[in-house]
Formats: sequence, structure tokens, C-alpha cells
Amino acid sequence: MLSKPATLLLGIIYEKPLNAYEITKLLDYMNIKWWFNVSDSTVYTTLKTLEKRGLIEGTIERVGNMPDRTIYSLTVKGEAELKETIKKSILQFSYDTNIFTIAAFIMDILEAEEKKELLEKRLHILQSYLTGISKQDNETWKQEVPASHAANIKRMIDIVNAEISGTKRLLSAFEEEECNEE
Repeated sequence: MLSKPATLLLGIIYEKPLNAYEITKLLDYMNIKWWFNVSDSTVYTTLKTLEKRGLIEGTIERVGNMPDRTIYSLTVKGEAELKETIKKSILQFSYDTNIFTIAAFIMDILEAEEKKELLEKRLHILQSYLTGISKQDNETWKQEVPASHAANIKRMIDIVNAEISGTKRLLSAFEEEECNEE
């Protein structure tokens, strides 16, 4: 599975081949730093790593008197690995919600029916998590542990409920898109 920065960068490059500077400017424009801080040096390092792994390829381009720049595009191998990472990211739950957030941003790489199926499976996984966590949220347990532990369980329940709500919202948006396309 790809790292979060690699997944994000491959998703951006999938949309449109870009150079490293354009990618950093796009990340700034999208205000990604407010939920996932990717430094410029991470962008450059990750692009080099992705190129070495054969997931992207760089083409040197010269524009006028400007210095040469490398435009990166996704390889077939890169697209396959990106799709696999998106699928795995949708079907796992982590309290680090950035993993799913990145996948959600770029899941349009997948076919509509596949997105719907994956999101429905995610809902099932999240419901299972909620059921498991909620078992600890009882009066007996609250009396046996410090208040901070009980509060943390409530916090975890809040996060899972937020993920359920967000996943339902995405599912609804994709279903609406399908209706508009028909």
C-alpha cells in the first residue's frame, strides 16, 4: 500500500500531468495543509521515489528561456497501485482519518459501481467498529476506569459516527451523480 503523500501525489498526477512546482502550488491552493500537511520537500522526495519505483515517469520539457522542468505522468503500474491503495484505504478504518480522506478525494479513478460497492462495505465495517466500541460504553466500565478513559471511548465513538456520516454523504453524492448521468 502506498504512503499517504504518495497516494495524494499519484491522485493529482492521474488528473493531469504536472511538474513538482505545479503540484506544490496546487496543494497550497487546495488548502490541504489544514488537514494533511505535506511539505514541499516531501513532494519532491516522494516524486523521485515514485519515479524510481516506476509508478510515474518524468518527461523533460523546455518552455522558452526557462530552465528545463520535469512533467510527471502516471504509468500503467502507477495507476494499478493507486487503484489498489484507494480500495484498501476505503475498506480499512483508522483513527487517522487522513487515509480515507485522501482516498475519497481521488476515488473518481474507480468505476461508479465499484465506488458504491466499496463505500457500502465501508459502512458495514464502520458499523461493526461502532458496535464493538459501544460495548465498553457502560456504567460498570465507567466506574472501573479513570474518567479520561471513559471520555476517550466517547471520543472514539464520535469519530466512528463522523466517519459513518461522511461515508453516507459520499455514497449519496455518488448515487446522485449516477442519476444525473442517466
